[in-house]
Amino acid sequence: MKAYYHLPGLFEFYEFYKMLLPLFRNHREYFYDWCEIGSIYGAPADCLWGGGRVGFGDEQATDVIRLMKEYDISARLTFSNSLIREEHLTDKKCNRLCELFEKTGGGKNGVIIHSDLLLDYIKKNYPEFYFVSSTTKVLTDFDDLKAELDRDDFEYVVPDFRLNKKLEQLNELPQSKKDKVEFLCNECCSFGCTDRKECYENVSRKSLGEDCKDHICTSPQASRGYRFSDAMNNPGFISVDDIQNIYMPAGFSNFKIEGRSLGSAIVLEFILYYMVKSEYQLRVREEIYLDSSLDLF
Repeated sequence: MKAYYHLPGLFEFYEFYKMLLPLFRNHREYFYDWCEIGSIYGAPADCLWGGGRVGFGDEQATDVIRLMKEYDISARLTFSNSLIREEHLTDKKCNRLCELFEKTGGGKNGVIIHSDLLLDYIKKNYPEFYFVSSTTKVLTDFDDLKAELDRDDFEYVVPDFRLNKKLEQLNELPQSKKDKVEFLCNECCSFGCTDRKECYENVSRKSLGEDCKDHICTSPQASRGYRFSDAMNNPGFISVDDIQNIYMPAGFSNFKIEGRSLGSAIVLEFILYYMVKSEYQLRVREEIYLDSSLDLF
């Protein structure tokens, strides 16, 4: 059995993946043999259908497509805006992205989605995509997760990270449903946060160009920003040991790494932690950014 990681930054970290993917192919011995790259997800900057996190990527779609095809990796467009209205469906940029990624994907590319209105539109006009139910739905009730898993629309469903440790209920799922669950591993958001859906809706409004105030996080650690060390102490955190010793033996194989709004340096740390053997982590760092004259300050 393999673990499939779904990695952030399809557009946002294009230059980073141009360096990482050759290492993954040519030095497979650096990486755990039990894991693969299931997909890379993201959205360009100023993407109307975007959601979850505001897109920062400005790479040309044709370059992104070429890179994913070269390494035979599924590309996922993050179209998880929860506030899509009928008038938004004709957006030229988003439709053009769908045309390009559907035409070149051969059924391999997907869309991470929230809005049922947008889901129906893309299914009708771009039928070669598969769909991922977005974590922006904030599915914290296990019955809601089961209902989402029952929907034939979705090949994968990303539950809220607060369901990650509901192992007794998760283990009762049939294997066909376990195959659809995609756990968000490294969320740093406060476990007791009650504003998560409101935060995602704020991002959706900004993507639509609405004039609205920023959502102010009230978590005690909000001022620290994202820290992997804080995420590791989150009750919903899924460690690499958890993946190997709990989730994979139970029949789960899909794991999402968040980080589109972060920097590529911290994304590298995620990949080192989750995918690279400890004895090769420095070597991967050296290949990607270290040199003998590097100064940190």
